[in-house]
Amino acid sequence: MSRQIVAISCIGRHRLFSRFQRRTCLRWTLVALAVLNLSQGLFNAFLWPASLRESADPGGTSSASWHGSSGGSSLTQGAQLVGGKAHAFRDGGAESVGMKGLAVNVGAGVAAVGFLKVLMSKIHNWFKTPKRPYGSGSVGDAYDEWTREGVLEHYWGEHIHMGSYHPMEKQSGYRKKDGFVLALLRATFGHLKNFKESKIDFVYEMIEWSGAKTPKKILDVGCGIGGTSRILAKKFPDAEVLGITLSPQQVERATGLAKEQGLSNVRFEVMNALEMQYEDNTYDLVYGCESGEHMPDKKRYIEEMTRVLKPGGNLVAATWCERDPVPMFTQEERDTLDFLYAEWSHPYFISLSKYKDFMTGTGALTKVETADWSEQTLPAWRHSIWVGAWSPWYWLKISLRRPASFLGFLREVYTLEQYHKSMVSGLMVYGMMRAVKK
Repeated sequence: MSRQIVAISCIGRHRLFSRFQRRTCLRWTLVALAVLNLSQGLFNAFLWPASLRESADPGGTSSASWHGSSGGSSLTQGAQLVGGKAHAFRDGGAESVGMKGLAVNVGAGVAAVGFLKVLMSKIHNWFKTPKRPYGSGSVGDAYDEWTREGVLEHYWGEHIHMGSYHPMEKQSGYRKKDGFVLALLRATFGHLKNFKESKIDFVYEMIEWSGAKTPKKILDVGCGIGGTSRILAKKFPDAEVLGITLSPQQVERATGLAKEQGLSNVRFEVMNALEMQYEDNTYDLVYGCESGEHMPDKKRYIEEMTRVLKPGGNLVAATWCERDPVPMFTQEERDTLDFLYAEWSHPYFISLSKYKDFMTGTGALTKVETADWSEQTLPAWRHSIWVGAWSPWYWLKISLRRPASFLGFLREVYTLEQYHKSMVSGLMVYGMMRAVKK
């Protein structure tokens, strides 16, 4: 029975993509015809009078006659080229027919422009409309999908988070105010830190910034496929490391990678970070990298991590934040944030200062500090696009198998660029926070 269900499901997907391919082919055919019609109309509109001129024959003399009738009478006019001088006589009937053709072609050109305008408007609206709004199960489902697809792991390695490009003065392949095309050219011919290595560097810098020295029990909140958890297990071989995520697929992949690397002091579980089933005062280091973005209750997120942290233990977290709400957000800023929330299943963002308020508000933390790491992580947003542009074969292979995924890749490029622009403008901030439990 289960095999029948799987077979039916596969057939359904095959038919879906077939319909998608047909619709796509039809749309692009219509676009091509519209452009062709437009170009023909413009050509005739501007060059038609010249077409009535006779060109000389090889002997230097040629003649042509056009005949038209009106009210039963015949009008015959000729054009002769004698001694290199042209005497052109236009046929009144042909002129009338030509003007009608001109009107038809201009009308077709106007219609084509209208069609293209409508089409571009629909494409613009499609990009602007988020496709993964936050909801029950949406975060786990999104990461399950990304893990099965394999594109993130192929290009990003074991770490699904931003990288650190410190020191920035050595990154000649990046300038934050470059336009998109110039940025690609600069990155291609300039110097940028290795994409995957930048993520590993970020983890080590974050561990050092946390202040943790010799933790014995470590909790990685929002562990992804376990890249950071495995680094923690290697850096602190005497510690027990636990990574938690909402994605069963990530747990499976993280466990497999830990086994491949011969690590016995790290394990992974599916667990809701807002309802952790662990005792109070359990962990010496609680580490959360880019997981707060997905939390529907940011205050509870901080409180739960604080609860399971031992007295004297270190709490450290990295998260994307929106700027402080003073001055008030413009409508354009609000629209941008709404898109950034919903495209990757984020309920909402808060400011870094608000996170600090939540930390001090627990009453259980001391040495509460925050920092802005936007500058050293900025290149990662566009670098995420460039690695796919420089080596497109993997995502092209997937697109050939599943044509609909190509549109998904285009959306990811658009979304990454929107995040980059928001970080550059100051609408978004890459926030860091740390504290010690009393």
